[in-house]
This record gives sequence, C-alpha cells and structure tokens, in this order.
Amino acid sequence: MKALTPVASAVLAACALTALAACGSSGSSSQPSAQSSTPAPGGGPVASSSTPAAAQFPVTISAPGGPVTIKAQPERIVSLSPTATEDLFAVGAGKQVVAVDLSSNYPAGVPKTSLNGVTPNVEAIAGYSPSLVVTDQDANGLVAGMKKLGVPVLVEPAAASVDEAYAQITQIGQATGHLAGAQDVVAGMRANVAADLAKAGTAHSDLSYFWEVSANPYYSATSKTFAGSIAAMFGLKDIADAAAKAADGGYPQLTPEYILSAKPQIIFLTDNQATDGGQTPAVVAARPGWSAIPAVKNHEVIAMNDDVAARWGPRLPLLVAEIAAAVESAAGK
Repeated sequence: MKALTPVASAVLAACALTALAACGSSGSSSQPSAQSSTPAPGGGPVASSSTPAAAQFPVTISAPGGPVTIKAQPERIVSLSPTATEDLFAVGAGKQVVAVDLSSNYPAGVPKTSLNGVTPNVEAIAGYSPSLVVTDQDANGLVAGMKKLGVPVLVEPAAASVDEAYAQITQIGQATGHLAGAQDVVAGMRANVAADLAKAGTAHSDLSYFWEVSANPYYSATSKTFAGSIAAMFGLKDIADAAAKAADGGYPQLTPEYILSAKPQIIFLTDNQATDGGQTPAVVAARPGWSAIPAVKNHEVIAMNDDVAARWGPRLPLLVAEIAAAVESAAGK
C-alpha cells in the first residue's frame, strides 16, 4: 500500500498539510439500480443497462474536482490513483485502461507504469495518448496541461464518507460508458455494508479505538476522516478526536502517553505491512507500557489490510467487514 498511499500521503501531508488518504471506507440514500432510468448523479444523459455506451456521450460529470465534459466514450484511459484504478476495473472499464500509476496494485495485472499521481508529469502521461485521465488531485498543473492537449481530466479526491465513495464509482461509470456496471457495483457494496452493520450493531459508544496510521511518531485518524466515518457507523469512540487540531487535517500526531491514558479497547493497525512500517500486534504488545492497554490485554489489536484501509473504492465492504468483526469480538468481552 504505501508507495505513499492515500492515507500515508494524507498523514504526512496533513502534518505538512494532508495524510495517508490517497493511497489509504453510511450510505443510506437509495442508489439507482442498473435498470433504472433515473437521471444519473453528477449530471449527463439518462442511461440504463440497455443504453448503448456510445449513446451515453457526450456527458458532463459534476465531480468534486470540478465539472468535466467527455465528448465520446474514452478508449484510452490513464489512472493516476489506486482507488480510481480499482473503480475503473470494477465497473467494467478495465479494457479501456492503458496505464496506471506506480501505486496502483489492484486488481492483479493492471498496466502499472512509473507514472506518479502525486507529482504527475504531463509529457509522460501524454505519451500514452489518453482520451481520459482519472486522478485524485490536480497536482503539477495536471488539469491545465492536459486541457491544452484536449484531454479531459476527472478529479475524484479522497472521499470523506461512504456516500461520496459510492458517488465517485457512479461518476467513473458514467465517464467511461459503464453506468449500469457502476450501479451494480454500488448496489452490491450497499448490501454487504448493510449486512455487516446489522450483524455487528451500530450503538457501540462504549467502545473506544485508536486508528494507527503510522508509528514513531504516532499519527492517527479522527472521526472526521473517511476511515473515522466508517468506524462511526458502528458508534465507536475515536480517541484521536480530543487531540485534533484544525491544522492536522484529520490526522493528528499523538504521544505514547496520550494513547496509554486513553486506554483504547480496539487498535486498528494500518501500518502493519512491511512497506508501511511492519507494526504487527506482537510489535504493539512489546511497546513500553502498551501491555496495559485494554486492546492489547484483550487481543483486540487488528492488523488491517493496509491498502483496503487507505482506499475508498469497491473493496470498501472488506474494510467494513474487518471493523465489524473487531466490534463483535470486543463487544463480547
């Protein structure tokens, strides 16, 4: 995950400005079904599963990064965001993707390149003759540079909520001619998330947690972040909230003393992979004084899938399921 994943980028950038959000998940509003003729979110023509892809264009997407008009179904797509890459392949646009950034690693076999979404190079991107570029930020004059070449750029920044994640998938489906596929993906995600919430429960305000983004120094994610919003769906209490400052961007630095005194009942590790810091439950238990923390004593230190925890795409239900399992376990102790 961490070729400076979205959350890793978000943290360091949050300290510097943001954090581990871009590398590295409640939607209760209804989503049009794949058969629906309801106007598609984000603007553009109405489409259904029976609408030919070409007939869905031109389309204007009202994305968070600004409106984007796509004149024809893009045949050559460049993705500069790991989440966008997952979204593209999930909705059925994989065959149109000709290049993805160096941090994109899922699904297996994506056309990975040395392109960098954090510091994009317009000339290098143009070398792939794209008809659409999808990214999570407008860095290095990317949008303006590609506009000069007549190439639209769809900017889908880190989602702040599950509903925003659903909306981005739908917009990517629209932008690529796969709206029905996107609607199917979102419908499946909603169903899986709802099932886990129903099973684990949503009233666990008696359970506190520490979401570890990185160690030495320790950075966490507050309930105002995407990850925090998901934990909040279960009613969990985030120990980082009390230490948050506006300048943190939702990713405050916490001292070991603060964490010890907060006594979290669950610890979620999103820095457990070797490339992310290698902070396993065993490593956490060996930290000075941490053996007294309820989460450590009760074996509620959860090694998350770092990539899944840092992205906001189609694998979001896996993140929800990991949190649900931890909640069920901790609630029983």
